[in-house]
Amino acid sequence: MAPGIPAALERPHFIGIGGAGMSGIAKILAQRGAKVAGSDAKESATAEALRALGATVHIGHAAGHLADDASCVVVSSAIRPDNPELARAAELSVPVVHRSDALAALMEGLRAIAVAGTHGKTTTTSMLAVALSELARDPSYAIGGDLAGPGTNAAHGGGDIFVAEADESDRSFQKYDPQVAIVLNVELDHHANYASMEEIYDSFETFVGKVVPGGTLVVSADQPGAVELTRRVRDIASLDVVTYGESEHADVRVHKVTPRGLTSEVTVVLNGRYLTFTVSVPGSHYAHNAVAALAAGVALGIPAHNLASALGKYTGVKRRLQLKGEAAGVQVVDSYAHHPTEMAADLAAMRGAATDARLLVVFQPHLFSRTQELGTEMGQALALADASVVLDVYPAREDPIPGITSALIIDAAKAAGADVTAVHDQAEVPAVVAGMAKPGDLVLTMGAGDVTDLGPQILDHLSS
Repeated sequence: MAPGIPAALERPHFIGIGGAGMSGIAKILAQRGAKVAGSDAKESATAEALRALGATVHIGHAAGHLADDASCVVVSSAIRPDNPELARAAELSVPVVHRSDALAALMEGLRAIAVAGTHGKTTTTSMLAVALSELARDPSYAIGGDLAGPGTNAAHGGGDIFVAEADESDRSFQKYDPQVAIVLNVELDHHANYASMEEIYDSFETFVGKVVPGGTLVVSADQPGAVELTRRVRDIASLDVVTYGESEHADVRVHKVTPRGLTSEVTVVLNGRYLTFTVSVPGSHYAHNAVAALAAGVALGIPAHNLASALGKYTGVKRRLQLKGEAAGVQVVDSYAHHPTEMAADLAAMRGAATDARLLVVFQPHLFSRTQELGTEMGQALALADASVVLDVYPAREDPIPGITSALIIDAAKAAGADVTAVHDQAEVPAVVAGMAKPGDLVLTMGAGDVTDLGPQILDHLSS
């Protein structure tokens, strides 16, 4: 049986309850029987889903939203110190709990798999949640995106396994004590919190050092940052290190990835035996995510052939190369990619899935700090498309940085020979793209902000 509710989380109030990470924790607590409340900036399907579970969700932030009997206030690193509900919590002496501490408390007593890496966390965590559910393991899970099948990002399960996406952006993944840690890749990102690759490595080393004695690190044998991390943690005597990838030295070796339209067939060599299974999303990077999930499940004692079959039931995560529809012979796909490595991987995957199609991209840069540090590389990635539309920077939690705009990306894209157009008014994008697209083309909306809303609007313009 899964554990119940920690005392401090019996009546939690979440500031920003609609966020991907926050809502997942709130859902699990509500399913465990906690009296959940919170607030968010705007109405959403997530807010409605939380209400359906019995949570009280206020729209907008106000001191009066915080109940006098709240057992704690849960916040993420995005919540600003001047939030009125946070100020009210101080007046009432209500404890403030970071979401990572809340998630760590929910994992206590369970065999946790924590999935980390600069890219691919949501997909890999989702693959594990789906496969374990398919095998009747009834896992609990907390993911940074909604599964296409169940349509949710979190669930409380009755089994003894908890699968969690482990966020490195603010070092919060250092709070967890997993039985299995997955590290997909290690790259420089989140520039507001990390000044160098050395700081990134230190942070990941701390995360890996929290694996329980006798636990397992599943880590890429191909990605240079992951290889360097493996070198640094090899001397942890209580840690079993399992590598995966195309390297001939990998413990779980990727023998072949065969594109099958918008799916892939992957063959691995595990313990000297060949094992082939299907991955329902295109691209070798997603196939590698599935192999990492396979290795993690095997580390918990689940038979590899059962896991391989169950992984074939995974049908994707919203915003991870999600087909939004087709109109006038044009397919529209949505991608969450916002780092140059992710952008290049998804563009390559779409090229492999539709070799004869023109690929048109609508890209929205995410965060001023990321654009400042990686704008040139983003522009170079866009050169993989036949034509691109670039929007203004989506600020999310950040204030503008003087001189940092999407022009940095556009200039780099043009220097790399890309056909790129700047559109500053987002309302104009559907008409612009509909004017560019021809039957047989693929349109990819790309970015971590509200660019995802444009897919249906583009389809509407194509249909008219």
